[in-house]
Amino acid sequence: MTDQPIRVGILGFGFMGRTHAAAYNRAAGDGSEVSVRMIADPGISSPRSDSPAGNLEVDDAIDLSSIDCVTDPRAVLDSDEIDLVSICTPTDSHVDLAICALESGKHVLVEKPIAIHEGDVRRLADAASRSDRVCMPAMCMRYWPAWVRIKQAIDSREFGAPRSISFARLGSAPAWSSDFYRDESRSGGMLTDLHIHDTDYLVHCFGVPKSVTTIGDTMHISTQYRFDNGPIHAVAEAAWDNPPSAGFTMRCVVVFEHASLDFSIARDPQLLLHRGDQSTPIGLTDHTGYDAEARAMLDHISTGTGTHGILLQDAVSVARVLDAERQSLSTSSTIKISDCSAF
Repeated sequence: MTDQPIRVGILGFGFMGRTHAAAYNRAAGDGSEVSVRMIADPGISSPRSDSPAGNLEVDDAIDLSSIDCVTDPRAVLDSDEIDLVSICTPTDSHVDLAICALESGKHVLVEKPIAIHEGDVRRLADAASRSDRVCMPAMCMRYWPAWVRIKQAIDSREFGAPRSISFARLGSAPAWSSDFYRDESRSGGMLTDLHIHDTDYLVHCFGVPKSVTTIGDTMHISTQYRFDNGPIHAVAEAAWDNPPSAGFTMRCVVVFEHASLDFSIARDPQLLLHRGDQSTPIGLTDHTGYDAEARAMLDHISTGTGTHGILLQDAVSVARVLDAERQSLSTSSTIKISDCSAF
């Protein structure tokens, strides 16, 4: 790590802003040289009683007493005391804030989705390519312990080639910032905000699919992905139409030639290996994907190397696949990614 702590400014202090702050604090507690120095949020001076929550709980309390809390993000971007900016604001502000941060000489960790459409994500990727700063999309599922283990099994072929991969990510519509999430022109809706996790993971594992077929409506979809070199069956279901009392479902099942891996967030143990007549729990680290994501970002900054450039180019590809899914949903047809109209 560097001799001096990496000084962090966080833009937006809802659920994701608090999650980033907690991840940096845990990294510092584990020996990383990092310190949250500034937070910018319009409501930072008047904490809300209805603190926003997310699907994946983060229960760390954040001590603001030693942090410079401001309402204007420009104060963070202009500060010479900040090295890294975490952008956790509403989706439609991500790209412009990230570009401003890069132009101010800051490293950038930008929450998903970077933007709704491919063209806007590409605009950030182009700006990042002209900068010597690290700019990384915060796709936490790539770092989630079970997902990391599944990717290892896919890459190593230790259970043979993957034949099928299925996802379910089901919940209720966000009760916080409901006006924002209901406005799909700003948030991208469920497809862009929730379903993006599984589309991104598929691109991470198998590359860009050749086509997608999406059925349902804007509150509940299922997408079938076809790959040139991937599983014969790849499906991801996502929903915001479940009642709140039903809780949140996050499941992934991968069937290989000689075994299967089965993840469910509602079960302990969460990850099981099924092989023959035996089912075996798979041990996982106790950190979250948010923790590993933050540490990866810090490592990229400290070493000057890493996969952040690849991740940003992947984000462009994922946005294009999501645009194709959106077209498939609206036209009730299969869309080839190569034919997808750019936005």
